[in-house]
Amino acid sequence: MILLFLGTGGAWGVPELGCDCRICQEMRLREERRGRTALLLQSGSTLLIDCGPDISVQLSRHNIGRPDAVLVTHEHGDHYIGMDEFLAFQRIRPRGEFSAIPFFMTGPAWELIGRQFGYLEKLGVIRAQPVVPEEKFRVNEFEIMAFKTAHGSFGQGSVGYMIRTLDKDGKEVRIVYTSDFSDIPEPPPDLSSPDYLIVQSYWFNEPAQNTPGHMSFQRALDFLQLLKPRKETFLVHIGDCDLIPGDPANGMAKKRDPLDPLKPPGSKVPYPVPRHQEEWQRVVNRILEDYRLPYKCTVAYDGLSVEI
Repeated sequence: MILLFLGTGGAWGVPELGCDCRICQEMRLREERRGRTALLLQSGSTLLIDCGPDISVQLSRHNIGRPDAVLVTHEHGDHYIGMDEFLAFQRIRPRGEFSAIPFFMTGPAWELIGRQFGYLEKLGVIRAQPVVPEEKFRVNEFEIMAFKTAHGSFGQGSVGYMIRTLDKDGKEVRIVYTSDFSDIPEPPPDLSSPDYLIVQSYWFNEPAQNTPGHMSFQRALDFLQLLKPRKETFLVHIGDCDLIPGDPANGMAKKRDPLDPLKPPGSKVPYPVPRHQEEWQRVVNRILEDYRLPYKCTVAYDGLSVEI
């Protein structure tokens, strides 16, 4: 099976439009780009998680056709607003030969999304499939369970997904995908010790005011120790809102002061805030080593393909 990271950025992507902060400047210099976060699982079937405004470009870039199903994590635009693009798969088929794509999401998520894209169901492009946290369902070879995540008052339908399937050797593999979240209020037992954990890392340091309800890498370390992924963790939904010392752009509205910056054990000097892919991976590796955390943690990037 293949994990294909179509996008690994936050709601506005990185670099952001018109932004000249040090993070966006460095990424432009390196010609790096993080589109809105979306993940594709390819086995005998194709399972897509989320479809933001970049989904047409993301699927085209990798020559991906009609997915067998789509899992929507919650009702924020960067995770579903590209649903219109799936009409193209119907348009290119002979009349009567297209079957609706099942879109799985919670009732609260569809209550909002359906107002905007309910017409796609009437056209036979999609088929809305309600999910209930901790109730399992199947999409071909994938067994899936949604679990409730806390993502603020404007993300009441927010869930992550636990997915069971078979790896390339025919052995069972479990993947936990957290989506956007600030907490998992009551982690179900099935989340414990997954083979792979895909976790949001919107901030590097936990901000003093986390009003969007996103996960920082600093707090994600707690979830690594709670969930104990067996093989590998991937960081996604990476943003550009941390302060960089000396950056004139630190006064931007999106920038947030850290609550208590992450520091090496016994040190008062914080770890440097990473500005681009290479720095992200280097700092993450150093932190895991310094804190003796026995986990492999990969900072995902757009286009990363992993065979499992």
